[in-house]
Amino acid sequence: MNQRVFSISAWSGTAALVVTCLGWLIAGILPLPLGPSTSAIEVAAFFIDDATVTKMGFVIASVGVGLMLPMLAAISMHMLRMEGRYPLLSFTQMIAGAVTVILNTLPQLLWATIAFRTDRTPEEYQTLNDIAWLLLFTGIIPFMIQNIAIGTAVLSAPHRVFPRWAGFLNLWVALAFVPDVLAYFFMSGPFAWNGIFVFWLALGAYAVFLVGMGVAIKHANAQIIALAKMESASA
Repeated sequence: MNQRVFSISAWSGTAALVVTCLGWLIAGILPLPLGPSTSAIEVAAFFIDDATVTKMGFVIASVGVGLMLPMLAAISMHMLRMEGRYPLLSFTQMIAGAVTVILNTLPQLLWATIAFRTDRTPEEYQTLNDIAWLLLFTGIIPFMIQNIAIGTAVLSAPHRVFPRWAGFLNLWVALAFVPDVLAYFFMSGPFAWNGIFVFWLALGAYAVFLVGMGVAIKHANAQIIALAKMESASA
């Protein structure tokens, strides 16, 4: 057992959050993302004015998204410990987590692709930007299934691996994603893709998930490490 690898798995989600937000900050998504009511000329200017820096930011963000993978693997590993011979929820989390990473990565790469050429019409920039934003927020079902699977497994497990609060946290995160589908119907306000109930609630909830599950994984890792030491001492 490599304890350092276990530790990395616990905090890779937090690293994913930091690196992704750093990429968004460099690209210009943060602190004030463009909204759906932004004019085509303004959207084009966002991608054209400093295309190299914009592309660099979104490439960094895509790397950040990928850093979630060790954490998701650790969650599945510990869920397998909870479920034993019938790991339905563990495999559900594993599949949904992998799909979530893909859905989070695609918009980053699409934004970088939009900035690849500077000779498009403003309307083309706007359309591609719409697609990237809506892909990021409206494909929420895998996100929600992942969190519901984790929450259900934690709260129904016959023996404790993750702390009980991790179960309630995951169910809350799943609930927080519900407003995201409303981004299809609002051009401005709190339910637009840059609004408080879509962008900021989803980002905040996912940040809580990544950091909170890092703490929960560290707790579960400590159980395995302690068990390994006991087995080693008795051998």
